[in-house]
Amino acid sequence: MSNHHTYKKLEIVGSSPNSIEEAIENALAECSKSVSHMEWFEVTETRGHIVDGKVGHYQVGLKIGFRIEGS
Repeated sequence: MSNHHTYKKLEIVGSSPNSIEEAIENALAECSKSVSHMEWFEVTETRGHIVDGKVGHYQVGLKIGFRIEGS
């Protein structure tokens, strides 16, 4: 067991037709399928797709911080 931790960040974009929160949750759920030891996230950007003058889709840019295994 190490007495320190080393982390890495990756950038992803989550989306949802319903909400910003769901876009974040969708991104984290999908990322957790292939990335272990996720520790935090940062919202770096928020945007959406407009359809007929209304929100059609939310997109949220995230940075995911995860601990490198063994550190």
